[in-house]
Amino acid sequence: MDANKGNQGLLGHTPVTDVYLHFGVITNLSTGASNWKYVLPTWATTNATYGASSLGGNKWSFTFPANLRTYFGITNPAEKIVKIAILFRSGDGNKKLANSDGTDMYIPVDTSNQLKVRFTQPLTEPRYVPWVEPITASVGQTFNAKAVSSAPCNLNITLNGTSVATGTNIDSLLASPTLTQGCNNTLVATGTSGTVTATESISFFVNSASPVLALPSGVRDGINYHPGDTSVTLVFLAPNKGSVAVLGSFNNWTATCNSIMNKTPDGLRFWTKINGLTPGQLYQFQYLVDGTIITTDPYTELVLDPWNDQYITAATFPNMPTYPATQSGIVGTFQTAAPGYTWTSNSYVRPNKNSLTIYELLIRDWSNAHTFQSVIDSLDYLKKLGINCIELMPVNEFDGNESWGYNPAFYFAIDKYYGTKNSFKKLVDIAHSKGIAIVVDAVFNHVTGASPLAKLYWDGVNNKPTANNPWLNVDAKHDFNVFNDFNHQSPYTKLHMNRYMEYWLKELKIDGFRWDLSKGFTQNNTLGNIGAWNAYDASRVALWKQYYDTMQSYSNGAYCIMEHLGEDAEESELANYGMIFWGKLTNEYATNSKGYTNGGDGLDRGYFKNRNGYNQPGLVTYAESHDEERSMYENLKNGNSSQTTHNAKDLNTALRRNEGMHMMLLMIPGPKMLWQFEELGYDYSINTCSNNGALPPLTTTTAANCRLNNKPIKWDYFLNTNRKNLYNVISKLNKLRNDFPNVYGGANLSTGSFLGTSKIKKINLTHPDLNVVCGTNFDVVSQQGSFTFPNNGWWYNYFTGDSINVTGLSYSTNMLPGDYRLFTSKRLTTDITIPFSIDNMAFNAKATALIAPNPASQEANILMNIIKGGQLDIQIMDITGNMVQDVIHTKTNTGDMTIELTNLAQLRAGLYLVNINLDGSKQTLRLVIN
Repeated sequence: MDANKGNQGLLGHTPVTDVYLHFGVITNLSTGASNWKYVLPTWATTNATYGASSLGGNKWSFTFPANLRTYFGITNPAEKIVKIAILFRSGDGNKKLANSDGTDMYIPVDTSNQLKVRFTQPLTEPRYVPWVEPITASVGQTFNAKAVSSAPCNLNITLNGTSVATGTNIDSLLASPTLTQGCNNTLVATGTSGTVTATESISFFVNSASPVLALPSGVRDGINYHPGDTSVTLVFLAPNKGSVAVLGSFNNWTATCNSIMNKTPDGLRFWTKINGLTPGQLYQFQYLVDGTIITTDPYTELVLDPWNDQYITAATFPNMPTYPATQSGIVGTFQTAAPGYTWTSNSYVRPNKNSLTIYELLIRDWSNAHTFQSVIDSLDYLKKLGINCIELMPVNEFDGNESWGYNPAFYFAIDKYYGTKNSFKKLVDIAHSKGIAIVVDAVFNHVTGASPLAKLYWDGVNNKPTANNPWLNVDAKHDFNVFNDFNHQSPYTKLHMNRYMEYWLKELKIDGFRWDLSKGFTQNNTLGNIGAWNAYDASRVALWKQYYDTMQSYSNGAYCIMEHLGEDAEESELANYGMIFWGKLTNEYATNSKGYTNGGDGLDRGYFKNRNGYNQPGLVTYAESHDEERSMYENLKNGNSSQTTHNAKDLNTALRRNEGMHMMLLMIPGPKMLWQFEELGYDYSINTCSNNGALPPLTTTTAANCRLNNKPIKWDYFLNTNRKNLYNVISKLNKLRNDFPNVYGGANLSTGSFLGTSKIKKINLTHPDLNVVCGTNFDVVSQQGSFTFPNNGWWYNYFTGDSINVTGLSYSTNMLPGDYRLFTSKRLTTDITIPFSIDNMAFNAKATALIAPNPASQEANILMNIIKGGQLDIQIMDITGNMVQDVIHTKTNTGDMTIELTNLAQLRAGLYLVNINLDGSKQTLRLVIN
C-alpha cells in the first residue's frame, strides 16, 4: 500500500506502526461492491494481528496466509472468493487510504491454476473495476509498459495493434513504446505456452487539448435542452483546466477524441452538443478533466451513487436507474422530454412573512417511509395545528442517505432518499393548496468533497481545496465551519448561488430559504476569535443584501430566513431590509417550563422591538429547533421537583407547564417556529443514540456523538390524552394568530407589564382588531396573578369562553403552578373544523391503536400499544365489507408495535375500514385514501 497514491489518506501518517487493515471478501454470493463478507477486524480497533508493516516512504504491507478460505472461515463449498476487499486505516479509524475516487480497494483472486498474464505498468488503481492511472506522456513521447505471467511463456505486448515487445520463455516483459496518437489507446499483453493462450487488455486515455471554440448563444452552465428533445448542450465551468472529455451511456463510457469538449477562448468553460438522443431516455454521464479527474456536472438534477442508492427502496424512488457497472464515483444524468408536473394551486397567496408559524421538519425522522409523500399525507395534521409554513431540513442531494442533510454535495438534485423531483413538486403544490408555504434549508456555508466544486480543484496531499479553487477557500475563515468553506466574495460562488435560488424558486416553486449558518458568509478571517466573527461585518451585510435582492427578482416576496445568531446591529439592518432571523430563546423557555428562576428571564428578547434597531418584526423566536435540546426532555430530566405537590419532572405536570410555555411563545407578535413533535411533548433527547437502528426507550443511552442519529418516530404520543391536549392548546393559539394576522404580524405591545422578571410572565397586546392579555405562572407554587388591562369592561377567557368584568383596569386571580390565562377583548371560538382523522383511535382492554398519517395515499402506520399479547390479525376492508388487503397475522407480546402499510397506492381513493383482531378483541379504524 502506497500512501502517495489513491486518496493519500495516510500520507505522512505517524507513528508508522499505527496502520491497520480492514478487509473482507467479495464472493460469488455478494450482491455488489459494497457487499463485503467475513469482514475483519472491528473498525477503529488496534489488534496487532491486523497491523501493517511499515516499508518506509509512506508505504506499508500486509501478507495473507496461503489458504484464504481457512483464513476467512468460508465453509460453504459453493461460495468462491472473487476479490479481497481492503482498506488501510489509522488505529482510531479517522484516516483511511482508499482509491483516488474514494472507493474501497479490491484485489482479484484467481484459483484456476491456468496461465495468466497481467500488466504491472502502467499502474492500475485497484477499484472494483480496475482503473488505469493517467499516462503523463504526450504524443511523441515514450512510456513504460510491463507485463508479467504466472509461469514462463512466450510474451508479446502490442499498442493499438502494433507489437512493441516480445520475449520467449519468460515471465516478465518490459516495453517502452512511443505514443503515436492521443485520446484512447489500448495495450494488450499475450502469453502463449503450447496450446494455451492468456491475454490482458487495458485501455487508457492520453490527454489531448480541447479545441478552442466560442460558446454558442443561448446556453449557460449545466445541461441545456433543445427543441425536438433529441439533443443537449453540456456547458462545464472549469477555469484554467486544459481539457475535458465527456463520458456517458451515449458513447459507451469511452474517452475518445470525439468525446473531448470545446474550450471557450477565455479558458473558463468547456462545451459540447450531443445529438441523436431518444426523447424521454435517461442518460448518464461524467467528465474526465485533464485526463485525471473524474466528476460530473454540479447542475445535474439527478445523481447516481454507487454506495448508497442500493438502500433506497422502490416505494421511495420508483424505477431507480441502474448504476453503470464500468464506472466509479458519482454519476450525473440528463433526460430530454422528462416527465413533467402539472401545477394546480395557481391561486395560492403566500402567508405574510411577519405572521408565519413555521414547522421545522426532518423527513428522515418524521415517518418510517421518510418520503415527500409522507409529508403530504400529514398536511391536514399540520393545518389543524395552525401551521402556515413548513421548513424542511436539507432535501438536496447530500452524502449518504440517513442524515440531517448538512453535508451537501449537489445543490440542484433532490435527494433520492426522500423521493423524486416530481414528488417534491407535488408536496409544494398540495401544501400551497392548503395555504401552507414550503421553505427549504439551504446549506451554502460549506460543501463536501463529493461535490464537483471541490473535486475539480483538490489538494489530495493536504486534503483540502487548492489555492486556485474558484468557489472554495483553502482554509475556513471562521471557527464553526465544517467540510469546505465557500468564498462568497468569489463571482463563481455568487453565480452558483444565484442559479440555485432561481432553480428552487422558479422551477420547484418553493417560498424561500432558511440559510444555514448565514453568519459564515464572510471572507473576514476570524479563526480563533468568535467575538470578531459575531461583530458587525459590512462586507457580509452588503453580500446578503445582494442575495436578498436576487431572491426577490426571481420570486417577489420569497422568504429569506437567516440562522445568523449574531449581534443586533447587523441583524436589525438586514431585518429592516426584509430578511427574517432566527431568535434563539431555548434556554429561557426551557428554564421557565422547568420551574426555575435563574436564566428564565429574557423572554422579552422574543419581541423584535426589544432588540436594538429592529423596526420590522423580522424575528423567528422558538423554544426548540433541530439544534437544541427538547424542552420536555429537559422538564423530565431536570425539572424543579422541590414541591411534592407539583413536580415538574412528572410527565403530566410537565405537559401542562409546556402548554403555558407555548402560550408565551406564540402570543408574542412576529413569526414563530416549532420543531417537529414539539406539539406532542417529544421527550427523547437530541442526543439519543439509535444503536444501529434499535431505538432505546427514554431512560437509556444518550451521548454527544449521537446527536445526528435517527430518533424515535412517536406518532403514538397521540394516544396520550395529555399529549394530545398540548397539541390542541397549540392549535388554538395558532388559530388566534391566524384569525388575527394584523395583531400578530405587527401589533404594538401595550405600555403595561410585558414579560417581567417575576415567576408570572405576562403579555399585553393592543390593536384595533383585538386586545389580548395573557400570562403564565411558571412557579412551582400557587401565585396571585394580577393583570393590567388596556380598558374596563367585559373580557373573555379564550380557552373556556368564561367572561370577567374588569374594573379599575385590573383583575386578580389565583394561579396554580403551571397555570395560564388568556383573555381577549372579544368572545372568540376555538373550534377548528379542518378535516383531520389522526385521532381516529380505538381503545379496548387489550390494546390501543391509531393510524398515522390519515388520510394517506401511499403509506401509513398502524401504531399499537399492546396491553396483553396474543394472536394479532389485521385486514383492510372496503365499505362493502370486501377484504382488499390482508395486512398481518402474527403472535405479539406486550409493548409498542408499529405495522407499516406500504401498498396503499394500490387502493382507489376513498374510505376503508381497518379491522384489528387481537385474541378475539376486535377494533375497527377508519382509513381515508386520497
